[in-house]
Amino acid sequence: MAFYSPSASSVASFSDASTAPTTPGSGSPPPGPAYVLVLGGLGFIGSHTALELLKAGKNVVIVDDLSNAFETVLSSIREAAALWCNANGRTVPALKFYEMDYRSPGLRLVLDSYRISGVIHFAAFKSVSESIAQPLDYYMNNVCGLVSLLKTLDSYGIKKFVFSSSATVYGTKAEQGVPLREEDVVHHPHTYERDGETVTAIPGAMGLTSPYGRSKYFGEAILADLAYSDPSWSILALRYFNPIGCDASGLLGEDPRGVPTNLFPVLAQVLTGDRPRLEIFGSDWETRDGTAVRDFIHVSDLARGHIAALDAKVDEPFRTFNLGTGTGTTVAEAHDALEAASGRKIPAVLAPRREGDVGSCVAANARATAELGWTTTESLLQSARDLWRFVARVRAV
Repeated sequence: MAFYSPSASSVASFSDASTAPTTPGSGSPPPGPAYVLVLGGLGFIGSHTALELLKAGKNVVIVDDLSNAFETVLSSIREAAALWCNANGRTVPALKFYEMDYRSPGLRLVLDSYRISGVIHFAAFKSVSESIAQPLDYYMNNVCGLVSLLKTLDSYGIKKFVFSSSATVYGTKAEQGVPLREEDVVHHPHTYERDGETVTAIPGAMGLTSPYGRSKYFGEAILADLAYSDPSWSILALRYFNPIGCDASGLLGEDPRGVPTNLFPVLAQVLTGDRPRLEIFGSDWETRDGTAVRDFIHVSDLARGHIAALDAKVDEPFRTFNLGTGTGTTVAEAHDALEAASGRKIPAVLAPRREGDVGSCVAANARATAELGWTTTESLLQSARDLWRFVARVRAV
């Protein structure tokens, strides 16, 4: 649903920075206000997180290579932030943008130019099906790129890091039919209480079904090893379930450059006529209506989870958190919710299961509630309404 096209607006140059670049990796942070560095910040989740950071009063620097996003998203973030801040009597914080691959040497110039208080890393490839077709690209970007980034940040003493992980790390453990707990996948032995008994979780993965899922698992393992070798790091890995919806303003939504594979943007394409029908992959799962069960979470709730993670005081140098609602919804039910929100019929056909999919995946989110003080507030129907508001605004359908 290519609602935007790239334009050359609102791009920061290095002269816009708080101070001019000095010798890369000089060690001491530049003077001036603190910024949160958001890598991949013009994508779906990244852009909504950048907006929520601005609402929370934090200055933001976005780095994005525009390989799966449009630069005009930047102006949408600015507009949505200004509307919210003006309505709430707040000053709009600073927002800077640099077009580059996060693996580029140019990232050091950004780090030289701003006092970075924390980093949120979204700049990973994310398609299960594409990862199966192009595994080396996924390992190069999602794993090798992560290692290079961490070495760079370490050289600057920037050690507050929030990692965009995924519920795919649970692999076929999702098939057990119960909400997934963070202890179900650990990277170092972990002792905890479960049903009144003391249990020791052993590191390992089970049934990772795609290179994408493995790249996220490897990324978490690398981060855990780094944090436990150097406890001065504070690393939180956020395991996303299924983000949907859009900012309530209708100004910001999901608009990938490539062909979308997530359910709700596909549903939106059917509504706009860009796709003839929805294909529901698998109707023989062991669920209440035969379609797969997912934990759909409003993207704004998910974005606010990142602010909670940045602000959290966590005792351990590495900690994982599920970000989900804790409620499972079938694909058929999600389809019906968007039909109800839009008032339109969405043609759908049943199709065979896709390689790499699992039948059920639902979060246990008690840890995030207890330790981050984070809870979800938006319903499935509200998510569908917000998506429809965005689609109707940009396409006048």
